[in-house]
Amino acid sequence: MNWKQKILGVGVGLLMVTTAQASDVRVTGTHIHHHYKDIYKRTPVDVKVCYDKQTSGDKTGDTLGGAILGGILGKALTGNDDGAAIGAIFGGIVGHDNSNATGGTKTFCKIERRFEESKVTVYSHSTITFISNGTEYRLRFQR
Repeated sequence: MNWKQKILGVGVGLLMVTTAQASDVRVTGTHIHHHYKDIYKRTPVDVKVCYDKQTSGDKTGDTLGGAILGGILGKALTGNDDGAAIGAIFGGIVGHDNSNATGGTKTFCKIERRFEESKVTVYSHSTITFISNGTEYRLRFQR
């Protein structure tokens, strides 16, 4: 059933009700108006966001790692603590020299969820206005 048939049914029903109460009822000036409203729809979107971060270029971690490995190898090769100490010093120097840590700016990226908004116009309700015996009536309804 389309909206015209519904409106016709409402109008005929109103006429039948009013004519049952009084025989001299006349309905004129009938007008139907559909009302709409704007809503905002939010849609989730995953985006890749990148930013620059200052890095210090600290080689301490690489130096310490080299010293630990050098100490272990020095102890294993010589069997005494003096060999471990020399191996730790040598490993620290090699770890520091071979470090690729550099200071400056590095770019880091991550995925963030954001929302895109779009305005959508949707049906709200309808009103029918009519005049009966000099009195204006306005009814609100859903189609």
